[in-house]
Amino acid sequence: MLTCKQFLSELNDYLDDTLDPQTRSELTRHVNECPNCWVVCNTTEKTLKVFKGMEAKAVPPDIEHRLMAALEKRIADRGPICGQKKAEA
Repeated sequence: MLTCKQFLSELNDYLDDTLDPQTRSELTRHVNECPNCWVVCNTTEKTLKVFKGMEAKAVPPDIEHRLMAALEKRIADRGPICGQKKAEA
């Protein structure tokens, strides 16, 4: 039986329909039997459809400047990543 972790690792290829028929069948069976994976798959698929239909737009210069400044500060500070605490020297 396929695990949720295995399903998630194949999700991109599943949604892109680039898997071999047997693997696709196993993933389809899993997503149809697992409510959590069904929600993830369904939500991701809908999100992709929305974004594929949108026209790309440039980031306004003021927002780009603020974003780059924040990233540069974060890198310089070597702040925590994803909730991890900063390592003490």
